[in-house]
Amino acid sequence: MFQATRFMGNIKAVFTSLFLLCSLAGYSKDKLNFQMIYVKGGSFYMGSDDPHYRNEKYDNERPVHRVFTSSYYIGKYEVTHAQWRAIMGIYPMAYNGVDYGNKNCDDCPVVKVSYDEVQEYIRRLNIKTGKHYRLPTETEWEYAGRGGKYTQNFKYCGSNNINEVAYYGKRNGTTHVVGQKKQNELSIFDMSGNVMEWCSDWYGEQYYLGTIDSLDPRGPVKGSEHIVRGGSFYDEEDVCRIVNRAHYVPKTSMWNLGFRLAMDAENTTITTTTTTTTTTTVLGNGATVTDSVVMDSTVIK
Repeated sequence: MFQATRFMGNIKAVFTSLFLLCSLAGYSKDKLNFQMIYVKGGSFYMGSDDPHYRNEKYDNERPVHRVFTSSYYIGKYEVTHAQWRAIMGIYPMAYNGVDYGNKNCDDCPVVKVSYDEVQEYIRRLNIKTGKHYRLPTETEWEYAGRGGKYTQNFKYCGSNNINEVAYYGKRNGTTHVVGQKKQNELSIFDMSGNVMEWCSDWYGEQYYLGTIDSLDPRGPVKGSEHIVRGGSFYDEEDVCRIVNRAHYVPKTSMWNLGFRLAMDAENTTITTTTTTTTTTTVLGNGATVTDSVVMDSTVIK
């Protein structure tokens, strides 16, 4: 009798263990199913010349300049605690010994992750999934924030009313569950407010001057700080504008700084056509003047 009871107990323990393993496997698989939004390439005018933001603090938002971008994918949501733990197994190291109120909120964005830690996360994620996730470039981030080809030229990502789209302005605040505010024109959430987001580019104060009419600019070749975009629950309205540019050294980790993922789009075709237009003008004295204008048009499919 004792042996039979012990045998049944062992069988029950085995099935319990198998159930837990299957549950964890399903949980990890689900959390790694990132929802990515397709952003069709095109051109847009990057930066701002808003007269309300003309002081030295906002100089790096100028000049307004046209750039071209290929098609790509960007995360619908910021990367969450659950998605971080599914790859790294633990919370970020900076959480150790700190009483962070939303640490156990699986669907809140992961924060206090340095640029270097994010790169390690992406490296492991790509090994596990066989995909090629990365951080968005600054250009990709702003284009997606503006709504891509569907832009309505809002001040914030999805609205001119910041309260519709962002958690912001709470100095004693905290992060919030992703996707609770209004989405933007591309159905992307929280690009204004909640947490600031790392971009892949090095920061250059005068960088915009060298990227006029450029295709897929990826930032200066080197630098000491990386671009951060979007503002956060902690920041005021001006920092949550689509065009605002912040920058931090790679080892920075803060309670209002996280990230979202991007990925190249396959089968993207870029075609550049050069057209020359010649105009001849006859002057009053019978002389003629010929002008030639050369224009490049870029088509991205």
